[in-house]
Amino acid sequence: MSDAVLQLQIRSDVDLVAVVPYLLGFQPGNGSIVVMAVADNLVVFGARLDLPGPDDPTTALLDMSHHIADVARRAHPNPTMVLIGYGPATDLDPALHTVAAVFAIDGLPVRLPLRVTDNRIHHLGCTYPDCPADGTPFDPCASPIPAEATYAGVVALPSRDAKAALLKPDPTATGETIQRAIIEAITRLDMQGDDREAAASTVTAALRRYADGVSPDETELAWLLVLLSRPSIWSLVLSRTEASPQHLGFWIEVTRRAPEPFVPAPATLLAITAWGFGDGMLAELAARRALRADPANENATAVLWAVKSGISPAEIERSITHPETTGDPKDGHGK
Repeated sequence: MSDAVLQLQIRSDVDLVAVVPYLLGFQPGNGSIVVMAVADNLVVFGARLDLPGPDDPTTALLDMSHHIADVARRAHPNPTMVLIGYGPATDLDPALHTVAAVFAIDGLPVRLPLRVTDNRIHHLGCTYPDCPADGTPFDPCASPIPAEATYAGVVALPSRDAKAALLKPDPTATGETIQRAIIEAITRLDMQGDDREAAASTVTAALRRYADGVSPDETELAWLLVLLSRPSIWSLVLSRTEASPQHLGFWIEVTRRAPEPFVPAPATLLAITAWGFGDGMLAELAARRALRADPANENATAVLWAVKSGISPAEIERSITHPETTGDPKDGHGK
């Protein structure tokens, strides 16, 4: 699977703030701190932090900042760190200064932090005349970034909750139609035998049809899910999956429509595809979805660890050969 690189030119701080929702996949809300590691004119790593709550340990922000510094260094040996906070100055400024100080202690250069409050961009610590005390107006429509990102097929949802809702199970996943289709597909596979290439070609053809706007019907979906429950087929399909908006959409739909025992295989494919596309949050959501269906799933566990640790998508894909299984696929318990 090839990793995707979204190429958007940042010309100003307005562009920098405008690109954040497209890097995260959603608009960050108040109380968020967005961190980007930049090297060779590319964002090599991005993350979003929540401000610590009253019940969090006093060292929570320090510990998370050190962790992000370590992850950023795995992405590139010497990145420049960019910080953008969202919300009131009283809440954000002390936290932004703390994170910046940790990065500096860890030897990472830090660009002057930005804070976005009431649609104005404030430059913390800037004393130049072009950094007014009341901030600079921020209107994303004044930037070409939203149009360029949309043209590239990248969507920014309105909130983190909207992002999480992408994997909400479809009501049809528990319906009788898909259950009957699954039983028929298992019988078909038993009679047909394990032809890896033919099976992988079936999945590839379904991906092409999806790119043309045609979703799999219940019979085709059941066949895909039963095929993916075979580790050797799953592994081959992984090698043919691309980090593209079309493949992301396909695996989101298959994951949502899958009956619970068959969720781990497509959800883990989605997690790896999302990580390759640079969507760490979707990768984490998908890996956790797989683990809810099968807490012992080794591949989903590996992907979740990779996302948390900043391991490259290519490296985690190389380390995964196939999902383990617990028993016969007839039972529907794919790991």
